[in-house]
Amino acid sequence: MEITAAVAHKPLADFTIQTLELDAPRAGEVLVRIKSVGLCHTDLAAREGIVPIAMPAVLGHEGAGEVLEVGEGVTKVKAGDKVALTFNSCGVCANCTIGSPAYCYEFLVRNYAGGRLDGSAPITSPDGSPIQSAFFGQSSFASHALANERNVVKLADDAPLDLVGPLGCGIQTGAGAVMNSMAAHAGSSLLVMGAGSVGLAGVLGGVVQGCSTIIVLEPHASRRALALELGATHALDPAAGDLAAQVRAIVPIGVQYVFDTTGIPSVIEASLGAMAPHAALGLVGVPSDPTAAIGLSLMQAMIIGIKLYGIIEGDAVPDEFIPRLAALHRDGRFPFDKMITKFPFDQINEAIEAGHRGEVVKAVLVHD
Repeated sequence: MEITAAVAHKPLADFTIQTLELDAPRAGEVLVRIKSVGLCHTDLAAREGIVPIAMPAVLGHEGAGEVLEVGEGVTKVKAGDKVALTFNSCGVCANCTIGSPAYCYEFLVRNYAGGRLDGSAPITSPDGSPIQSAFFGQSSFASHALANERNVVKLADDAPLDLVGPLGCGIQTGAGAVMNSMAAHAGSSLLVMGAGSVGLAGVLGGVVQGCSTIIVLEPHASRRALALELGATHALDPAAGDLAAQVRAIVPIGVQYVFDTTGIPSVIEASLGAMAPHAALGLVGVPSDPTAAIGLSLMQAMIIGIKLYGIIEGDAVPDEFIPRLAALHRDGRFPFDKMITKFPFDQINEAIEAGHRGEVVKAVLVHD
């Protein structure tokens, strides 16, 4: 079928809106009309060449829409269902079978290979040449996407499709880091470093978990204000002084949970001095230098009892966690919509630039 898609042709260049061809769904696949798609840092990292994917490519991995058709063997959803799209996984490896699909043994090939497992491309140009696609099992920077039964999540009939796309990755990652990975307990203290969409989702997760003190570290005043609106109890400016001193002025013993979304080694190292005994440190920030490391004293780690978590997708089981977040939002307990700014789909480049200028926390591209 003919679709409209935003295509990345070379690193750092603008996306171009093009007409392409999309396959009919094969066995196990689901054809989705995309209503909206979140714009995630991972998409930009792929476009910039940090995530190795050949070009031209159709990216996008936070899609939401309506099922049009299902392939042979699909039973989870049917035509007409509202769905959110998330990461792909095999469903049969050791990690998938124990409820850790984000650590699927085939995660890289199923999400970053640029095509199906058999090497075919679901999307082609009008002349029949293949386009790198199946990004995160979906490539939802398009009017329509082919997903797999594993990475399609059925939503309630009243789900707002113009909002829920980011639940498939960024919001799921931030909230899940606090709610699932570190499982912050009621009455605890939480430090969130970075108030982008993932960090703010962590704040919302802390509110849901009942954390009594939620501290956010963020250089932009507007994002500090938004963090407070979403439930943070304190918002710190890194320029105001030593992080450990600022945190201990609020919680003298130190915080019990630290969630880093910055990927900046110096920031992570500074947080070590702000930790309470037996604190947890969760890491999701992607460093600009893939060889970056932090200096962690083994004696300090042992004496304090630091628990270190490297976190992918918030340790979520998407079929359970995404509907839970959507229900919390419906009930007014997870207002992630306050961090979203909507753009028409064909303004994808304008949305990216608005994000770079700090005018937007989370951009969502919406189809008419």
